Amino acid sequence: MVIRNEPNLNQLTFEYKVPGKWILAGEHAVIRGSEALVFPLISKYLQFRYYSSDQEFTLSIGGLYKNDLELFIWSVIEKYLNELDMKRDQLKGHLDIQSEIKFGAGMGASATLAVGLSVFFSRLGFLNSDLFEFSKRIEDLFHGESSGVDVAVALNGQPLIFKRGQINQLLTNYKLPKLCISYSGIRGVTKDCVMKVKELLLEDPIKFQVVDQRMMHAVELMKKLITTKASSDQEWREALNMAQSCFLEWELVPDEAQKHIDRLLAAGALGCKMTGSGGGGYILSLWPEHFNLDELYKGLRSQLTQVDGL
Repeated sequence: MVIRNEPNLNQLTFEYKVPGKWILAGEHAVIRGSEALVFPLISKYLQFRYYSSDQEFTLSIGGLYKNDLELFIWSVIEKYLNELDMKRDQLKGHLDIQSEIKFGAGMGASATLAVGLSVFFSRLGFLNSDLFEFSKRIEDLFHGESSGVDVAVALNGQPLIFKRGQINQLLTNYKLPKLCISYSGIRGVTKDCVMKVKELLLEDPIKFQVVDQRMMHAVELMKKLITTKASSDQEWREALNMAQSCFLEWELVPDEAQKHIDRLLAAGALGCKMTGSGGGGYILSLWPEHFNLDELYKGLRSQLTQVDGL
Protein backbone atom coordinates (compact mmCIF):
# COMPACT_ATOMS: atom_id res chain seq x y z
CA MET A 1 0.00 0.00 0.00
CA VAL A 2 1.51 3.29 -1.13
CA ILE A 3 0.41 6.60 0.42
CA ARG A 4 1.34 9.93 -1.13
CA ASN A 5 0.82 13.25 0.63
CA GLU A 6 0.35 16.61 -1.09
CA PRO A 7 1.02 19.82 0.85
CA ASN A 8 -1.50 21.95 -1.05
CA LEU A 9 -4.83 21.44 0.73
CA ASN A 10 -6.74 23.05 -2.14
CA GLN A 11 -5.73 20.13 -4.31
CA LEU A 12 -5.11 16.46 -3.70
CA THR A 13 -4.28 15.95 -0.02
CA PHE A 14 -3.36 12.27 -0.09
CA GLU A 15 -3.93 9.17 -2.16
CA TYR A 16 -3.18 5.45 -1.88
CA LYS A 17 -4.05 2.10 -3.37
CA VAL A 18 -5.04 -1.01 -1.44
CA PRO A 19 -4.47 -4.28 -3.34
CA GLY A 20 -6.62 -7.36 -3.50
CA LYS A 21 -5.20 -10.80 -2.86
CA TRP A 22 -5.00 -14.37 -4.04
CA ILE A 23 -4.41 -17.35 -1.79
CA LEU A 24 -2.20 -20.23 -2.80
CA ALA A 25 -3.39 -22.50 0.02
CA GLY A 26 -4.78 -22.42 3.55
CA GLU A 27 -8.35 -21.21 3.04
CA HIS A 28 -10.89 -21.88 5.83
CA ALA A 29 -8.43 -23.99 7.85
CA VAL A 30 -6.63 -20.71 8.59
CA ILE A 31 -9.54 -19.79 10.89
CA ARG A 32 -8.70 -22.86 12.97
CA GLY A 33 -4.94 -22.38 13.18
CA SER A 34 -3.52 -23.35 9.79
CA GLU A 35 -1.03 -21.18 8.01
CA ALA A 36 -2.05 -19.58 4.74
CA LEU A 37 0.12 -18.58 1.79
CA VAL A 38 -1.27 -15.28 0.52
CA PHE A 39 -0.11 -12.85 -2.16
CA PRO A 40 -1.16 -9.31 -3.08
CA LEU A 41 -2.91 -8.93 -6.41
CA ILE A 42 -1.75 -5.53 -7.59
CA SER A 43 -3.98 -5.50 -10.68
CA LYS A 44 -7.13 -5.68 -8.50
CA TYR A 45 -7.41 -2.76 -6.09
CA LEU A 46 -9.26 0.16 -4.59
CA GLN A 47 -7.72 3.59 -5.07
CA PHE A 48 -8.50 6.36 -2.58
CA ARG A 49 -8.01 10.08 -3.30
CA TYR A 50 -8.88 12.68 -0.69
CA TYR A 51 -9.26 16.42 -1.34
CA SER A 52 -9.24 18.50 1.84
CA SER A 53 -11.63 21.42 2.35
CA ASP A 54 -13.94 22.86 4.99
CA GLN A 55 -16.97 22.03 2.89
CA GLU A 56 -19.58 19.35 3.58
CA PHE A 57 -18.21 15.86 2.96
CA THR A 58 -18.85 14.42 -0.50
CA LEU A 59 -18.04 11.07 -2.02
CA SER A 60 -17.59 9.84 -5.59
CA ILE A 61 -17.21 6.28 -6.84
CA GLY A 62 -15.64 5.29 -10.16
CA GLY A 63 -13.77 2.46 -11.80
CA LEU A 64 -14.68 -0.77 -13.53
CA TYR A 65 -16.62 -2.17 -10.56
CA LYS A 66 -18.15 1.04 -9.22
CA ASN A 67 -21.67 -0.42 -9.29
CA ASP A 68 -20.69 -3.07 -6.73
CA LEU A 69 -19.36 -0.48 -4.32
CA GLU A 70 -22.12 2.10 -4.78
CA LEU A 71 -24.65 -0.35 -3.34
CA PHE A 72 -23.26 -0.32 0.19
CA ILE A 73 -20.44 2.20 0.58
CA TRP A 74 -22.48 4.64 2.64
CA SER A 75 -23.62 1.91 5.03
CA VAL A 76 -19.98 0.98 5.64
CA ILE A 77 -19.00 4.62 6.22
CA GLU A 78 -21.90 4.95 8.68
CA LYS A 79 -20.55 1.90 10.51
CA TYR A 80 -17.18 3.65 10.83
CA LEU A 81 -18.87 6.78 12.15
CA ASN A 82 -20.74 4.72 14.75
CA GLU A 83 -17.62 2.80 15.78
CA LEU A 84 -15.68 6.06 16.13
CA ASP A 85 -18.55 7.89 17.83
CA MET A 86 -18.54 10.54 15.12
CA LYS A 87 -21.19 12.66 13.45
CA ARG A 88 -21.25 12.81 9.67
CA ASP A 89 -20.86 16.61 9.74
CA GLN A 90 -17.39 16.11 11.31
CA LEU A 91 -16.22 14.82 7.95
CA LYS A 92 -15.19 17.48 5.43
CA GLY A 93 -13.75 17.54 1.95
CA HIS A 94 -14.14 15.06 -0.88
CA LEU A 95 -13.21 11.38 -1.09
CA ASP A 96 -12.96 9.66 -4.47
CA ILE A 97 -12.75 5.86 -4.60
CA GLN A 98 -11.89 4.02 -7.81
CA SER A 99 -12.94 0.37 -7.67
CA GLU A 100 -10.94 -2.03 -9.83
CA ILE A 101 -11.84 -5.15 -7.83
CA LYS A 102 -14.95 -7.30 -8.06
CA PHE A 103 -16.79 -7.95 -4.80
CA GLY A 104 -17.75 -11.55 -4.06
CA ALA A 105 -15.03 -13.00 -6.27
CA GLY A 106 -12.49 -14.21 -3.71
CA MET A 107 -10.06 -11.34 -4.31
CA GLY A 108 -10.35 -9.82 -0.83
CA ALA A 109 -12.47 -6.84 -1.88
CA SER A 110 -14.11 -6.42 1.53
CA ALA A 111 -10.67 -6.31 3.16
CA THR A 112 -9.44 -3.69 0.68
CA LEU A 113 -12.44 -1.55 1.58
CA ALA A 114 -12.01 -2.05 5.33
CA VAL A 115 -8.29 -1.27 5.17
CA GLY A 116 -8.79 1.65 2.80
CA LEU A 117 -11.38 3.35 5.00
CA SER A 118 -9.40 2.65 8.17
CA VAL A 119 -6.40 4.37 6.60
CA PHE A 120 -8.67 7.24 5.52
CA PHE A 121 -10.04 7.87 9.02
CA SER A 122 -6.58 7.39 10.50
CA ARG A 123 -5.02 9.95 8.16
CA LEU A 124 -7.71 12.44 9.18
CA GLY A 125 -6.89 11.85 12.86
CA PHE A 126 -10.15 10.18 13.83
CA LEU A 127 -8.81 6.64 14.25
CA ASN A 128 -6.05 5.94 16.76
CA SER A 129 -6.60 2.18 17.08
CA ASP A 130 -4.44 -0.54 15.56
CA LEU A 131 -5.21 -0.55 11.83
CA PHE A 132 -5.19 -4.34 11.55
CA GLU A 133 -7.54 -4.95 14.47
CA PHE A 134 -9.94 -2.17 13.53
CA SER A 135 -10.02 -3.21 9.86
CA LYS A 136 -10.61 -6.83 10.83
CA ARG A 137 -13.52 -5.79 13.04
CA ILE A 138 -15.08 -4.04 10.05
CA GLU A 139 -14.36 -6.98 7.72
CA ASP A 140 -16.15 -9.28 10.16
CA LEU A 141 -19.33 -7.41 9.20
CA PHE A 142 -18.94 -8.93 5.74
CA HIS A 143 -17.76 -12.41 6.73
CA GLY A 144 -19.24 -13.04 10.18
CA GLU A 145 -15.81 -14.24 11.30
CA SER A 146 -12.63 -13.65 9.36
CA SER A 147 -9.13 -14.94 10.02
CA GLY A 148 -7.65 -11.55 9.15
CA VAL A 149 -5.55 -12.97 6.31
CA ASP A 150 -7.06 -10.63 3.69
CA VAL A 151 -6.61 -7.60 5.94
CA ALA A 152 -2.99 -8.55 6.63
CA VAL A 153 -1.98 -8.74 2.97
CA ALA A 154 -3.94 -5.59 2.11
CA LEU A 155 -2.07 -3.66 4.82
CA ASN A 156 1.36 -5.10 4.03
CA GLY A 157 1.08 -5.29 0.27
CA GLN A 158 3.60 -8.15 0.28
CA PRO A 159 3.47 -11.96 0.07
CA LEU A 160 2.91 -13.47 3.51
CA ILE A 161 2.83 -16.66 5.50
CA PHE A 162 -0.14 -15.79 7.69
CA LYS A 163 -1.12 -17.57 10.89
CA ARG A 164 -3.86 -16.25 13.10
CA GLY A 165 -2.59 -14.59 16.27
CA GLN A 166 1.04 -14.64 15.19
CA ILE A 167 3.37 -12.10 13.61
CA ASN A 168 3.19 -12.21 9.81
CA GLN A 169 6.14 -13.79 8.03
CA LEU A 170 7.17 -12.10 4.80
CA LEU A 171 7.72 -14.51 1.91
CA THR A 172 11.07 -13.88 0.26
CA ASN A 173 13.32 -15.75 -2.18
CA TYR A 174 10.49 -17.87 -3.52
CA LYS A 175 9.63 -19.16 -6.98
CA LEU A 176 6.15 -19.80 -8.27
CA PRO A 177 5.14 -21.98 -11.20
CA LYS A 178 3.02 -20.64 -14.06
CA LEU A 179 -0.26 -19.78 -12.31
CA CYS A 180 -3.30 -17.91 -13.57
CA ILE A 181 -6.57 -16.77 -12.11
CA SER A 182 -9.88 -16.61 -13.95
CA TYR A 183 -13.43 -15.84 -12.93
CA SER A 184 -15.67 -18.88 -12.52
CA GLY A 185 -18.76 -17.00 -13.67
CA ILE A 186 -20.49 -17.14 -10.29
CA ARG A 187 -20.06 -15.02 -7.20
CA GLY A 188 -19.19 -16.57 -3.89
CA VAL A 189 -20.47 -15.17 -0.60
CA THR A 190 -17.72 -15.49 2.00
CA LYS A 191 -20.05 -15.31 5.00
CA ASP A 192 -22.19 -18.15 3.62
CA CYS A 193 -19.12 -20.27 2.83
CA VAL A 194 -17.68 -19.79 6.31
CA MET A 195 -21.01 -20.77 7.87
CA LYS A 196 -21.33 -23.83 5.62
CA VAL A 197 -17.91 -25.11 6.64
CA LYS A 198 -18.76 -24.57 10.32
CA GLU A 199 -22.00 -26.51 9.92
CA LEU A 200 -20.21 -29.38 8.22
CA LEU A 201 -17.62 -29.41 10.99
CA LEU A 202 -20.37 -29.71 13.58
CA GLU A 203 -22.05 -32.54 11.65
CA ASP A 204 -18.91 -34.66 11.37
CA PRO A 205 -16.05 -33.16 13.41
CA ILE A 206 -13.71 -36.11 12.92
CA LYS A 207 -14.04 -36.11 9.14
CA PHE A 208 -13.55 -32.39 8.84
CA GLN A 209 -10.61 -32.35 11.20
CA VAL A 210 -9.05 -34.69 8.65
CA VAL A 211 -9.91 -32.19 5.88
CA ASP A 212 -8.35 -29.33 7.85
CA GLN A 213 -5.22 -31.41 8.36
CA ARG A 214 -5.13 -32.08 4.62
CA MET A 215 -5.25 -28.36 3.86
CA MET A 216 -2.47 -27.77 6.39
CA HIS A 217 -0.43 -30.47 4.66
CA ALA A 218 -1.03 -28.79 1.29
CA VAL A 219 0.32 -25.54 2.75
CA GLU A 220 3.43 -27.32 4.04
CA LEU A 221 4.03 -28.93 0.65
CA MET A 222 3.70 -25.62 -1.15
CA LYS A 223 6.00 -23.87 1.34
CA LYS A 224 8.67 -26.39 0.38
CA LEU A 225 7.95 -26.12 -3.34
CA ILE A 226 8.18 -22.33 -3.51
CA THR A 227 11.68 -22.43 -2.02
CA THR A 228 12.88 -25.36 -4.15
CA LYS A 229 14.37 -24.30 -7.47
CA ALA A 230 14.00 -27.78 -8.94
CA SER A 231 10.32 -28.31 -8.07
CA SER A 232 8.40 -30.07 -10.83
CA ASP A 233 5.00 -29.42 -12.41
CA GLN A 234 3.90 -32.83 -11.13
CA GLU A 235 4.71 -31.89 -7.53
CA TRP A 236 2.78 -28.65 -7.91
CA ARG A 237 -0.19 -30.45 -9.44
CA GLU A 238 -0.36 -32.88 -6.52
CA ALA A 239 -0.21 -30.05 -3.97
CA LEU A 240 -2.82 -27.99 -5.82
CA ASN A 241 -5.17 -30.95 -6.18
CA MET A 242 -4.76 -31.72 -2.49
CA ALA A 243 -5.91 -28.21 -1.59
CA GLN A 244 -8.80 -28.37 -4.07
CA SER A 245 -9.99 -31.68 -2.61
CA CYS A 246 -10.69 -29.79 0.63
CA PHE A 247 -13.06 -27.42 -1.18
CA LEU A 248 -14.83 -30.46 -2.63
CA GLU A 249 -15.18 -32.00 0.85
CA TRP A 250 -16.50 -28.68 2.16
CA GLU A 251 -19.03 -28.68 -0.72
CA LEU A 252 -17.86 -25.27 -1.88
CA VAL A 253 -17.43 -26.06 -5.59
CA PRO A 254 -20.72 -25.25 -7.35
CA ASP A 255 -21.51 -26.79 -10.74
CA GLU A 256 -20.75 -23.61 -12.68
CA ALA A 257 -17.33 -23.33 -11.06
CA GLN A 258 -16.60 -27.00 -11.78
CA LYS A 259 -17.54 -26.51 -15.43
CA HIS A 260 -15.06 -23.64 -15.61
CA ILE A 261 -12.39 -25.86 -14.04
CA ASP A 262 -13.16 -28.60 -16.56
CA ARG A 263 -12.70 -26.13 -19.43
CA LEU A 264 -9.33 -25.07 -18.04
CA LEU A 265 -8.17 -28.66 -17.66
CA ALA A 266 -9.34 -29.52 -21.18
CA ALA A 267 -7.36 -26.56 -22.51
CA GLY A 268 -4.13 -27.79 -20.93
CA ALA A 269 -4.13 -26.72 -17.27
CA LEU A 270 -2.42 -29.24 -15.00
CA GLY A 271 -4.59 -28.54 -11.97
CA CYS A 272 -7.02 -26.03 -10.50
CA LYS A 273 -8.28 -24.90 -7.13
CA MET A 274 -10.63 -22.34 -5.71
CA THR A 275 -8.86 -19.28 -4.33
CA GLY A 276 -10.62 -17.51 -1.51
CA SER A 277 -13.66 -18.76 0.33
CA GLY A 278 -15.06 -20.82 -2.55
CA GLY A 279 -18.68 -21.03 -3.61
CA GLY A 280 -17.64 -19.33 -6.86
CA GLY A 281 -15.31 -16.42 -7.43
CA TYR A 282 -11.90 -16.90 -9.01
CA ILE A 283 -10.13 -20.13 -9.90
CA LEU A 284 -6.37 -20.62 -9.63
CA SER A 285 -4.97 -22.73 -12.47
CA LEU A 286 -1.54 -24.32 -12.90
CA TRP A 287 -0.02 -24.48 -16.40
CA PRO A 288 3.07 -26.24 -17.76
CA GLU A 289 6.12 -24.01 -17.42
CA HIS A 290 6.69 -23.76 -21.17
CA PHE A 291 3.00 -23.59 -22.15
CA ASN A 292 2.22 -20.61 -24.40
CA LEU A 293 -0.99 -19.12 -23.01
CA ASP A 294 -1.40 -17.03 -26.16
CA GLU A 295 -2.14 -20.22 -28.09
CA LEU A 296 -5.38 -20.72 -26.16
CA TYR A 297 -8.55 -19.77 -27.97
CA LYS A 298 -9.37 -16.10 -27.55
CA GLY A 299 -12.43 -16.53 -25.33
CA LEU A 300 -10.52 -18.46 -22.68
CA ARG A 301 -7.24 -16.55 -22.99
CA SER A 302 -9.04 -13.27 -22.32
CA GLN A 303 -10.29 -14.64 -19.00
CA LEU A 304 -6.85 -15.59 -17.68
CA THR A 305 -4.59 -13.32 -15.67
CA GLN A 306 -1.15 -14.68 -14.87
CA VAL A 307 -0.17 -14.08 -11.26
CA ASP A 308 3.10 -13.93 -9.42
CA GLY A 309 4.28 -12.76 -6.03
CA LEU A 310 3.78 -9.06 -6.72
